[in-house]
Amino acid sequence: MAEIGYQTGALAGWAGMSAEVAETNPDLIWPLSIDVFDRMRREDPQVMSVLRAVTLPIQETEWQIDATGVRDEVAQLVADDLGLAVKGKARTAPLRTKGRFSWDEFLRLALLELVFGHSVFEQVYKPDAFGRAHLSKLAWRPPRTIAEFKTERDGGLSAIVQHAAGASHAPTGADGRAVLIAAPIGGVRIPIDRLVVFVNEREGGNWVGISLLRAAYKMWLLKDRTLRVQALAAERNGLGLPVYTSAPPPEDASYEDKVKWLDAEIARGLDIAKSARAGDAAGASLPHGATLEFKGVTGKLPDLDKQIRYYDEQIARAVLANFLNLGGDNSTGSYALGDTFANFFVRSLNALTRHIATTVQQHVIEDLVDANWGPTEPAPRLVPPKIGAEHAATAEAIKALLDSGAIRWNPALEAHLRELYGLPVMDDASTEAPGEPAPNQPEEAAA
Repeated sequence: MAEIGYQTGALAGWAGMSAEVAETNPDLIWPLSIDVFDRMRREDPQVMSVLRAVTLPIQETEWQIDATGVRDEVAQLVADDLGLAVKGKARTAPLRTKGRFSWDEFLRLALLELVFGHSVFEQVYKPDAFGRAHLSKLAWRPPRTIAEFKTERDGGLSAIVQHAAGASHAPTGADGRAVLIAAPIGGVRIPIDRLVVFVNEREGGNWVGISLLRAAYKMWLLKDRTLRVQALAAERNGLGLPVYTSAPPPEDASYEDKVKWLDAEIARGLDIAKSARAGDAAGASLPHGATLEFKGVTGKLPDLDKQIRYYDEQIARAVLANFLNLGGDNSTGSYALGDTFANFFVRSLNALTRHIATTVQQHVIEDLVDANWGPTEPAPRLVPPKIGAEHAATAEAIKALLDSGAIRWNPALEAHLRELYGLPVMDDASTEAPGEPAPNQPEEAAA
């Protein structure tokens, strides 16, 4: 019944992790990749735009707990600890939020797996007066602090090792790459039963993951170089260059006098050219035969805007966000094509929410239930939001479906519609269908 093969056969340690990642670009070998991807998201507007396009819709929507088949006590503890509402029930906000677990902050940090390839949290519990374990926090462990991912033969993670206290990364080394500053010997080992690890596109024992920006790195690098060339071209060729042409020397002067005269004239002309400015009181006084003119660029400069637009399109294409390049003066493509792009993009967001929900379900919710009631207790399920619903649930559409008999009214449908339209949650005591009398109400009174 045991496994015969393996997923990772690499040696333990940093070299083994590098082999599992299988990165061929020396600048993107972990942990050097952390500083590169951090620069990309902080310095480039297009990269920041595509990352926000991916993460903000997921953070904005409401996540819920599905308590079907779960005892109320279990569902309520999980919902309260995570700060989420139970589906179909009104959520009672806590009187104080300081020191409590924040779902919004946790989700924002969890989505950093898209930037760095992984995002790691440590579970921290706190018992109450009745002996129940509550989720105090999911403490984020920044990628820069992680020294090693320890894996098993089957590819599973057994622990992470953080750098010893006092270790840090310098921004760049002598060759321009990030380097680790010498730190005290030792480290912090956190076992897997205390961890919640989000990994983007994990394969085998690669717990470093693959950054969403990996495919855009080449375009970002070329764009950065092109922008520097464009700025230099504008600085050197954006304005006309003042050129002073000296008058001819006196004809009756000796050779030595002509040389001295020309040297003096060149120096004076250079001062005039350097001082040339536009303005109400600007001007220049020249001797007979001398000229002062502003010469522009001769020839044709390369159209660097076209290259930069191409790089931006490829960066957006790496995350299926091609529609971000539509609508500008220099944009290409139609709005109808943008709708098609947006449809693929929304589907990718829904796949990402399911990935987040699966990890939280297995390593947060079920661990919390296990800590309080054991592994045989049914656990509530985390319901990821549905981003970009294909059919709007308008009042006319719901009425048509009910009239045609395609759907039937029930309390679950009413709870969903109340949630959809922002209406108060249905009172548990009033669950009768429209037009039907309440359980203890006579038909005449109901009429």
